[in-house]
Amino acid sequence: MRDARDVLLRPVVSEKSVGLMEENKYTFWVAPEANKIEVKYAVEKMFKVKVVEVRTMNVKGKMKRVGRYTGKTSDRKKAIVTLKSGDRIEGFAGL
Repeated sequence: MRDARDVLLRPVVSEKSVGLMEENKYTFWVAPEANKIEVKYAVEKMFKVKVVEVRTMNVKGKMKRVGRYTGKTSDRKKAIVTLKSGDRIEGFAGL
């Protein structure tokens, strides 16, 4: 099993993800090859909380253009983690 820091890349900070925190759901960008079990283990180990549910989704990269040059942003994987009621992740409290 991979190290927790290799599975969780960074939190997703958006208007929608901040709204989900009121429902005790936290959103992270995760490694593309990570599965739900690895994500659950990584969150529990790093933040000392109890994970109830993990939902993952693959996010396709978008086509971008700068002048006459076109390119594509990277494909990524996102995980929405639901915690046991009463548990909180302290790093997200300031958002």
